[in-house]
Amino acid sequence: MATHAPPTIDPAAARHWERAAPRRSPWLHDEVARRMAERLQWIKLEPRSWAHWAPVRGGMAAQPLVEARYPRAECVVAHEAALPAGFARPWWKLGAPAIRVGPVPDGSVQMLWANMALHMSAAPQALIAQWHRALEPDGFLMFSCLGPDTLRELRALYRELGWPPAGHEFTDMHDWGDMLVEAGFAEPVMDMERITLTWETAERLLEELRELGANLHPARFGALRGRSWRSRLAQELTRALAQPDGRLALTFEIIYGHAMKPAPRVRMSEHSAVSLRDMRTMLQRGGGERG
Repeated sequence: MATHAPPTIDPAAARHWERAAPRRSPWLHDEVARRMAERLQWIKLEPRSWAHWAPVRGGMAAQPLVEARYPRAECVVAHEAALPAGFARPWWKLGAPAIRVGPVPDGSVQMLWANMALHMSAAPQALIAQWHRALEPDGFLMFSCLGPDTLRELRALYRELGWPPAGHEFTDMHDWGDMLVEAGFAEPVMDMERITLTWETAERLLEELRELGANLHPARFGALRGRSWRSRLAQELTRALAQPDGRLALTFEIIYGHAMKPAPRVRMSEHSAVSLRDMRTMLQRGGGERG
């Protein structure tokens, strides 16, 4: 199997970021979740159950949108320490499908929704494989993440000043497609768009970047920065990123992906080994292929 693991992510830093409890979903993640939800109109399958992967980090705006699209589907909130307050059912929705928090058993959901998660993983191939196992045959994955053009202006500024990298590198959408196929997914569909965000001040820009993620590059500056450096950073950001209207702008490349988990197929030979789970699936569908 080819290796596509990001070469610039510090696993220890990634684990620390993963454990840090977010206060709320970042605005950009909520916006990407809304845009990804629009893509559900092209999916014919209506899942009976679905998994929402790390919704607070990924964007809680997705929950009501997906629920509205699949009102009868049960939901598993995966990879969260506790059920977010925003997921509580109001009293007039007591008859709505259940939401539970916990791990997603293998082969238990028809859709897995993972918004803005992959680019912060030090082991993305293992994460994709975990998502594949969670899906039933003919289920599908919906995901989004940041692409390599993200923060290109900030990276250029750091290089100009001779500073350590401003952030870890992000993976190209074609590599994500290859990883999906290697994990057993079929028919991956990838697309991307660029979103430009602007801020009135460098201080507000830095505050929002801290909500979006962290610098996981192994060569990042490892000590605490002083006030003088922070003051210079604000000055340099204002100088390098200012637009004609005075606002500071940064580019974000957003990658969207969709892929199916195909039903297991085994070409029968004189001696063939088939797992019990796959055998049950094939029997339900009329058997495997004969060579």
